[in-house]
Amino acid sequence: MGGLYGVASKHDCVADLFYGTDYHSHLGTRRGGLVVRNGPGFTRFIKDITNAQFRSKFEDDLDKLHGPLGIGVISDYEDQPLIIGSHLGTYALVTVGRIQNLDALAAEALNKSTHFSEMSGEAINPTELVATLINREGNFVDGIQRAQQAVQGSCSLLLLTDEAIYAARDRLGRTPLVIGRKPGALAATLETCALPNLDYQIERYLGPGEIVRITPDGAETVAPAGQVMQICGFLWVYYGYPASSYEGINVEVARNRCGAALAKADDVQIDIVAGIPDSGTAHAIGYADAAGVPYRRPFVKYTPTWPRSFMPQEQRVRDLVARMKLIPIRELIHGKRLLFCEDSIVRGTQLKNTIQRLYDYGAREVHMRPACPPLVFGCKFLNFSRSKSELDLAARMAIKEIHGDADTHLQQFADPESDRHAAMVDCIRQRLGLTSLRYQRLGDLVSAIGLPKQKLCTYCWDGAEPLGH
Repeated sequence: MGGLYGVASKHDCVADLFYGTDYHSHLGTRRGGLVVRNGPGFTRFIKDITNAQFRSKFEDDLDKLHGPLGIGVISDYEDQPLIIGSHLGTYALVTVGRIQNLDALAAEALNKSTHFSEMSGEAINPTELVATLINREGNFVDGIQRAQQAVQGSCSLLLLTDEAIYAARDRLGRTPLVIGRKPGALAATLETCALPNLDYQIERYLGPGEIVRITPDGAETVAPAGQVMQICGFLWVYYGYPASSYEGINVEVARNRCGAALAKADDVQIDIVAGIPDSGTAHAIGYADAAGVPYRRPFVKYTPTWPRSFMPQEQRVRDLVARMKLIPIRELIHGKRLLFCEDSIVRGTQLKNTIQRLYDYGAREVHMRPACPPLVFGCKFLNFSRSKSELDLAARMAIKEIHGDADTHLQQFADPESDRHAAMVDCIRQRLGLTSLRYQRLGDLVSAIGLPKQKLCTYCWDGAEPLGH
């Protein structure tokens, strides 16, 4: 997915920039980067964070970074920030999102004699592509708007000039962007959890497509927000950080409501409620409170050295990480009827192994309650999953097993009232070896989040897109 953070300060911004960017480390997998307006130019560092924490990679470089303006990024794939020389002046750029039509936009640019230098193999750096779009206009605001309109998918960005930071939320607001303030400084962030420990207060959330020019003296809207918002509902389900809030709605609180909704729709007899750590924990606490069943931790997560299991590219490595970081407690498993809340079932590969370990340790029953509906449609707007194809999704594999074709009757399989949906869920249950499997209803999830459905992107669950977009 990726995250970004920027600071405009009347004093040196580097400490706030360093720690604020670090608070986005849960979102990215490959690269971390910082750039600061430093005297007559820009000073930039980009590090590989595949096998190391962001902080450990940048601590030795902080003495070389000084200045009042800076932006940072945690990136999915590409090197960022980029420093761009153009007719608009020299600037630095970071982006977050997913450009579905990258190849088409790149081909169009190349036909106009543009060249790309930030290549990884044969792949074009999406951030550099966005810069080429910005550079076609006569000023930064028009250029950013051009990029927002051209990109199919999503693209939020921070652009650093000699005098200011331009913060732009993607056209339909699929990712959040927030302005924080403290005396003498302003920050722009994707995650609000990056603000309180640095003494910033949330000033406001940018609207979809809004562009703000930030200086140490204030934040000025230079392009107004659009009328249509489609913020990703999966933020509250899985990849958003529990201490963060989006559109004023806290992630942890929404997940508690989500778990409570699962419990109210359930009648299973169980001994213990647990969460698949960490993202299932808040859902499980909400379930346990609503059901009046004890919350316990049959698995304890070992965090000092094992990374998040979705990060490694190879399935073999992901499976190893998932196994080694979860340590079972036999006393809380043996002879027990266990119910686990999970944020979602994406591929289900690691989950199957986890469930088998519970039976190996003497579990009497294992029930699973995902906090969202089955993922029937692969996301085409953000990179929140490592699946290379939507056919890797557990739901699509079940559809193929039932029908011989993973692409047929998708709307019917997504409909929780249909026989096809019930058959799909039971197929997933059998593959995972569960005693029972019941998914969250989309209406209950929307209610738990607390925004109107038309303001949420629910495409991965029901295939819905806003009209005219």
